[in-house]
Amino acid sequence: MIYAELTEQITGWIKEKVHGAGMKGVVVGLSGGIDSGVTAALCVRALGAENVLGLVMPCESIAADTTDGHRTAIHLGMPVKEIDISPILEAFVSAGELDTSNVLNLANVKARLRMTMEYAHSGNRLVAGTGNLSETKTGYWTKWGDGAADFLPIADLWKDEVGELAEYLELPEWILTRVPSAGLWIDQSDEDEMGVTYTEIKKYFTLGSDSVSAAAAQRIARLHTSSAHKRKPIPYYHARGWLDERQ
Repeated sequence: MIYAELTEQITGWIKEKVHGAGMKGVVVGLSGGIDSGVTAALCVRALGAENVLGLVMPCESIAADTTDGHRTAIHLGMPVKEIDISPILEAFVSAGELDTSNVLNLANVKARLRMTMEYAHSGNRLVAGTGNLSETKTGYWTKWGDGAADFLPIADLWKDEVGELAEYLELPEWILTRVPSAGLWIDQSDEDEMGVTYTEIKKYFTLGSDSVSAAAAQRIARLHTSSAHKRKPIPYYHARGWLDERQ
């Protein structure tokens, strides 16, 4: 079975990354969604539940996100810690005199605060990222937010493949059927925000732009192009050669 083999491959890779870094475990943010659920489940299989710390970080979130994050941890038998970062967000916004009417900017701040909290709890753990290939291709992640991690177990899997892997890992039905959402504002969903479906994204990159509508192709192309900087290493000016020649 392909997903049995894939699970073995990924869990072996996780062990290699964690132990190779001299660490014992990992920390992962739990949103109650399928991506964080699959990531946590793979880490539990690789390292043992006691070595995977889940963080549930409500930030002006709906109650269901917090509840589902805890439910994920209970299902996997892993330790979990809840940290309400709403007061931190309020202080940050106040100190920076940020414009709260800019919903996307505020959402990015939330994502970065959550990742900061994950690293604050890393200690002898690596931080596991939860992004998938559909999001990587379209740039649907916050730079230095959910995109900042020590390793990414499912970043090369399309969204539907994550779902199929979740079924193999026997995650509960409520995770499998949950509407994908970053939980950054009320009634937010990934596909509504992106303006295209995960199915269209996969078709565009695997079958070509003609496999989706012209409007979807244009939207996906724009998302991919505008997010190119997110997928590249931090650029720096190569002064070394010029200096060495003159010294």
